[in-house]
Amino acid sequence: MITAEPAALWRGFAELDVDQLYDLLQLRVDVFVVEQHCPYPELDGQDRQAVHGLWYHGNTLAGCVRLLPAGERFSGPSIGRVATARAFRGQGLGHAMMREALAECARRWPGQPLWLAAQAHLQAYYGAHGFQPRGAVYDEDGIPHIDMYRPA
Repeated sequence: MITAEPAALWRGFAELDVDQLYDLLQLRVDVFVVEQHCPYPELDGQDRQAVHGLWYHGNTLAGCVRLLPAGERFSGPSIGRVATARAFRGQGLGHAMMREALAECARRWPGQPLWLAAQAHLQAYYGAHGFQPRGAVYDEDGIPHIDMYRPA
C-alpha cells in the first residue's frame, strides 16, 4: 500500500519549480481531461492564488491537491483538483492526501469551514472526510457535480 510518505510538498504557485509545475499540470490534464474525456479549461486562473500539495513516489508525481483561500471559488477556503495518478489508485493514497490536505487547511485557516465542488459520484469519498452535500447536483463541463461543505 502506498502511503503519503514522504509527506506532501506544499507550494504556492511561485514556489513551484518548472519540473513540479509540469508534473502537476500533466497529472491534472491526464486525469481530468484525457481519462474523463472532458475537454475543459484546466488552466482556470486560480492556480496562482492556490497552495498546491504534491505527493511524489520517487520521481513520479502520484497525486496532487489544490487549496484555495476564501473568496476564490467559495466564501470559505476550499479544496479542489484532487487527483491521483492511475498507477497509484486503490492503494489508500487518495484518503491520505485528503487527511493531509485537511491538516494543511487547519494550519492555514484555523477554525474555518471548508468547501469543495465534488464530482457527484464521489460524495461518499468526501463524506468520509466530514464533507456534507450542499445544494443540488449541477452540470460542470458535462460531469455532474455537487458542492460540499465541512463544518469547522
